[in-house]
Amino acid sequence: MKNKILISVLTVFLIFESGYAQNKEATDSLTHELQEVIVTAKQPATKLVGSTLISTIPGTNLANLGTALDVLAQLPMIKVTDNVVSVIGKSNIEIYIDGRPMRDEMELQQLLSSNLKKVELLMAPGAAYESTTGAVLKITTRRNFVQGLSLTNQFLLECRRKWSVMDYLALSYRVGDWEFFVNGTINHNNSTNKGTTTNTLVYNGEKTIVGRSQNISSPTTVGVIKGGFNYSRGAQSFGAYYRYNPERGDFNNSGSEWLDDNPAFSSVIDKRIRAHSHLASLYYENTFAEKYLLHFDGDFRRSNEKNNVVTTYPATVTPAVNSTDERKSTLWAGKLYLNFPLWNGEFTVGTQDSYTHTSLDYRMLNTDISEYIPSSLTDARQTSAALYASWSRMFGKFSLSAGARYEYVDYDFKVDGKRDDDVSRRDHLLTPDLSLGYSFNDESQISISYKIATVKPPYSQLTGSLYYTGLHEIEGGNSGLRDEKMHDVQLFGMWKGFMLQADYTRSLDTYGFVKQIYPADNLQLLMHPVNIDVSALSLYLVWSKPVRCWTPNITLGMYRQWLELESTDYNMPLFSYYFDNTFSFPKGWTITANISGNSQGDMHTNRFGASWFTMDASVGKSFLNKSLTVKLSATDIFNTANNDWTMNTYGVFVDKRQSYDRRGVSLNIIYNFQPRKSKYKGSAASEAEMKRL
Repeated sequence: MKNKILISVLTVFLIFESGYAQNKEATDSLTHELQEVIVTAKQPATKLVGSTLISTIPGTNLANLGTALDVLAQLPMIKVTDNVVSVIGKSNIEIYIDGRPMRDEMELQQLLSSNLKKVELLMAPGAAYESTTGAVLKITTRRNFVQGLSLTNQFLLECRRKWSVMDYLALSYRVGDWEFFVNGTINHNNSTNKGTTTNTLVYNGEKTIVGRSQNISSPTTVGVIKGGFNYSRGAQSFGAYYRYNPERGDFNNSGSEWLDDNPAFSSVIDKRIRAHSHLASLYYENTFAEKYLLHFDGDFRRSNEKNNVVTTYPATVTPAVNSTDERKSTLWAGKLYLNFPLWNGEFTVGTQDSYTHTSLDYRMLNTDISEYIPSSLTDARQTSAALYASWSRMFGKFSLSAGARYEYVDYDFKVDGKRDDDVSRRDHLLTPDLSLGYSFNDESQISISYKIATVKPPYSQLTGSLYYTGLHEIEGGNSGLRDEKMHDVQLFGMWKGFMLQADYTRSLDTYGFVKQIYPADNLQLLMHPVNIDVSALSLYLVWSKPVRCWTPNITLGMYRQWLELESTDYNMPLFSYYFDNTFSFPKGWTITANISGNSQGDMHTNRFGASWFTMDASVGKSFLNKSLTVKLSATDIFNTANNDWTMNTYGVFVDKRQSYDRRGVSLNIIYNFQPRKSKYKGSAASEAEMKRL
């Protein structure tokens, strides 16, 4: 972004802060004078330990921003978009809160920033995590236990093109060594999306255009009810909880379709979604002989989702297309590990095992369409058993971490009750990892790491079912997808306020989406995933240095891949920048202003459009000795976010133009009475399988 624009934006916020002479409280290290008001503030400290970025939160100008999502959005290498957390330059991240995995995105929205103690970002996860994991975000909360009852209530009202509302209520009661908790969430979200899709190809020797327009409304209502207990005495602790998660949604797309220069005709897609899931989790942890830590996690999850889809063409005699599908999933999982000192270092050995069963019953109820999109019943069962070990040690200023993971996988896939021998398989996987770091001083560190990973496709992409999306378009999975083999080399360094990440990956048989002609009696285009080989290099430079009440965080990045598919190269580099700002004032006032942008570039088979300047901002204040927090936020203020992309595969050029309802305002009100963290210390027995489900 041009310097003049950045200076103008910062000037506006500095005028705003001086006009009100109010902001957030903080507690040590930096003292300055603002309109004759003395402000003492400790800026967030982020340091590099090996390949892990560690940020401390208490006493900083982030401690009273509101929720954990608000804090994460201001930390280096972490981005938050529509309450979804991502790590810059990484995919497939895992998030842990006090040692347990994050079960859904709402957990970070429910966790208060004032309860955060430490945020660790593992950029090179070792053997203790699934080899698919690109990065691990570990959040530790403050241990502020109070006997008796505590209560937290959070209310969120949001207006974009339509209104959305969320309310969360949590109750916890602690007596002696026991803690009992129950919480509930109701979230009604109403999002919209408009756009057009144009497919250009040569069909029967002639240039052909297949087009569609979309005007999508997706109101969904999701509920969560969760209750459980924890017990902790001395070195021993255990606990369990049960969670029930109902969901219902009504998807509507009032659009149109056209072929070549023929007049467009209207099409209406109505989809009714009804789903629910049950999750039971337990853990046990004990330290014996003062050095051996034993930990066990167990999970059981069962889910069911039913969809009913009706596509009608009101202005034509074309008959309606009806279909139904029902997906059922069951997971049993267990994880056991032992941690103890060995050879002046720390050694961990463990096992992680799971059994997964998922079925999809798809029924096409239109006779003509069923000629090329048949009904099918797919059934997938997987048994996985893994052994892993890791060891880490400090050698003066050097740090070393090494590990290995062995996994046996038995995958059985059936279609209409018949086993598919081409897809079913048994695998023996060995994935080592190695990391070496050196610390010059407290402000300068460097690390290099290498790992091999085997990445399994999600179950939603392994299905062989096809879905009707238009008179000339089909979407589906690919039951023949192979597991990805990935080699990853990463360099990470820090010098004073600067950080550099360089990451090179070589992925064999990863998957990307393509569109191609599907064999049928008439023109049909199929969008589905296929295996591809990709090499990629990413470079990110980060700078952050507090300036009185202002904490800037600047990231410049580049992603460049090497991919060739059917003699077509997808090698255009993608450049990006992020400019995050936190302003802290007296009397509990805080302001954030985050600016970002990116150039046009390729990621796998998609070429994403440029989006040079987008901006989010918020202003908040705490009341009642920080028990009440009120925050007003605005997203995509200038309505400049670009979600367009193109795809050119197998002779079909796809031009997708779409507009999401990201621009909007929200009001977040949080009240907490004797707040404190849950003592649940369990973690996911098989987090990767839960994600695939």
